[in-house]
Amino acid sequence: MERQTIVILDLGGPNNQIIARRVRECNVYCELLPFDADIQTIKNFDPAGIIIAGSVNDRQITLDKSIFELQVPVLGIGQGQLLIVRTLGGKASVQDSKYQKAQITVDSTHSLFEGASINFEGWVNQSAKVDTLPLDFCSLASIKQNKNAAIANDKLKVYGVLFHPEYNNTQDSIKILKNFLFNICKVSPNWTMSFYARNYIKSLREKIGDKKVLCALSGGVDSSVCAVLVQKAIGDNLVCIFVDHGLLRKNEADEVEKYFKDQQGINFLRVNAQDRFLNRLKGIRDPEKKRKIIGEEFIRVFEEQAQKIGEIDYLAQGTIYPDVLESANVKSHHNVGGLPKNIKFKGIIEPLRSLFKDEVRQLGLTLGMPERLVFRQPFPGPGLAVRIIGEVTKQKLDILREADAIFREEISLVGLDKNINQYFAVLTDMRSVGVRDEERTYENILALRAVTTTDFMSAKWAKIPHSVLERVSSRIVNEIKAINRVVYDITDKPPATIEWE
Repeated sequence: MERQTIVILDLGGPNNQIIARRVRECNVYCELLPFDADIQTIKNFDPAGIIIAGSVNDRQITLDKSIFELQVPVLGIGQGQLLIVRTLGGKASVQDSKYQKAQITVDSTHSLFEGASINFEGWVNQSAKVDTLPLDFCSLASIKQNKNAAIANDKLKVYGVLFHPEYNNTQDSIKILKNFLFNICKVSPNWTMSFYARNYIKSLREKIGDKKVLCALSGGVDSSVCAVLVQKAIGDNLVCIFVDHGLLRKNEADEVEKYFKDQQGINFLRVNAQDRFLNRLKGIRDPEKKRKIIGEEFIRVFEEQAQKIGEIDYLAQGTIYPDVLESANVKSHHNVGGLPKNIKFKGIIEPLRSLFKDEVRQLGLTLGMPERLVFRQPFPGPGLAVRIIGEVTKQKLDILREADAIFREEISLVGLDKNINQYFAVLTDMRSVGVRDEERTYENILALRAVTTTDFMSAKWAKIPHSVLERVSSRIVNEIKAINRVVYDITDKPPATIEWE
């Protein structure tokens, strides 16, 4: 069988997952490993090629030379090229991180740049410089006075580019990445969600047999896709527990039950624990305490219900690839509150463990799930409890649910729901003076939050048209008597976070 996996050695940096996502977008499977992964770990993936990328400037970083003895193509990007040069006997330097767009001139006759423009713009660290090339390397591109902006040793199949094709996402930059994958590494573009679903369903059937699987279903994208995929494999042997803690958005709990129980035919157990959660949250104002109480209470409810069901062999959870990259251990901060401590399972099933968020959404569509579930807005595990500043009460939840529903409805009506990555309402703990029916009022202030982002590590506040904001505000203050003022949050992340609590 032909090698099909690309190993990416990560040098660190805030955007370390971008190159992996670009490779996956080319329908090629890749694994992200730390730059100092031992050679046997790399060999275990039987890679068709290796990419070295990252943006952390550290002159102390070194590479294991045996990487270049694996007889597979290697591509260094940005700092990755500098590291290749230093490791193989050349000289390279970098002063700081000053990334700017620059005009790049390339040798379009080389297979790495085949089909790309001779001149194009790319992001590059202006202070990065290759002073002396290693033996038998040649230059393929130049940037201003830097003649070694891309290098190659075709005999070793080792290449480097100082610029970052993963940032541009233009026709030229993607062409360069595809040339490395398809012309040099000779992989095939066979990594699709249809391919993944077929293979995973087959392997899970063989692994599980007639044993039972329990899934904690929150209704979020990850747990929902996880449940549907597992059900496709084992049918009625899957049991999903949905804990309705009363902190969801308007009609959300009913929609989750309708789809999974009525339409999908999954063994679905909805547990009404609204009063239980509200009682635990009574008098609590600190956001961290709210989060811990909700997480702990979820676990208690989950444990109680799981023990009523009887013997369960496996637990399924919606861990996704970014979770795995953040920690070498099983994630304990799953969107349903964490793994139960004292329920024994033979194993954990994580069907989405190798997928990025966009791949999870694509898998959901491939499995026939409706867009409204697949493209559901990101929603914090503690739900509306952390979108109510201060103590959580049923009255406040009802107010926020209605206001949030109006905001989401108006955003959807004007077609902005696919352009804005996250948008929601926050019920503040402030009141203001207002006028209604010629009488003085003293009611709640509601804040609206909307952001655009690619990775949720940073975000820009969304420039929603004033006419839309005006309509949202007018509807909220007219339809919800408990609110008499609406404000819009225009703060980026950083310095703010996306959520208020």
